[in-house]
Amino acid sequence: MDSVAMYVSVQDGCKGQDDLVVEFAPLVKRIAYHIMSRLPPSVQVDDLIQAGMIGLLEASRNYDASQGARFETYAGIRIRGAMLDEIRRGDWAPRSVHRKAREVADTIRDIENQTGRDARDHEVAEAMSITLKEYHKTLQDANGCKLMSFEEMGVSDDAIPVPGARSANAPLEGVQFDDFKKHLSQAIGQLPERERLVLSLYYDEDLNLREIGAVIGVSESRVSQIHSQALLRLRSRMSQWQSDF
Repeated sequence: MDSVAMYVSVQDGCKGQDDLVVEFAPLVKRIAYHIMSRLPPSVQVDDLIQAGMIGLLEASRNYDASQGARFETYAGIRIRGAMLDEIRRGDWAPRSVHRKAREVADTIRDIENQTGRDARDHEVAEAMSITLKEYHKTLQDANGCKLMSFEEMGVSDDAIPVPGARSANAPLEGVQFDDFKKHLSQAIGQLPERERLVLSLYYDEDLNLREIGAVIGVSESRVSQIHSQALLRLRSRMSQWQSDF
């Protein structure tokens, strides 16, 4: 019995909130396999599904329809958050990969501050004193460990307004999250066209890297590089927002 079936069978005796678990269990699998498409083989999809089912169960218990959010939207945030927590607990990426990713983001920021335009691949490679091939390899490695999350951009999951949740800092958290969304939207809108397209196909259309490659006419590995560079460029452009908060 797989993880989804196990959790659904455990919950079969109750109705109400558990109807939501049964109905949205496929959402857990969909999110798990979507995240798995950018993770190494050492990560087990069943581990992500199990964590996601826990997130779904918590969402079904805490969901408050009077707050205005659709359950699927609310549950999706909780499911992804639970999976990301599971991944962070068993982070497989060497420190050198994280360090290189930060170096790329910092270099992109420096070049764009100096030139007032998008940093180009060869400029970043030259500034880092590495070859273009080595730079693309760095992007490939970074894509394996970079997961787009609010925490990466400087906002913890706790700052996301959640139906049914109460916090003494709720007004401040709401302002912070709204400001984050505004600045992130602006940063995405200012990305190079190809990077915007890859992010849109990946996050909005739920296409995997291979499918995106077929759409834009490049290899899967090149899509991985573009995706990673887009996230690192966003990280560099959101650094001022992080400093302000």
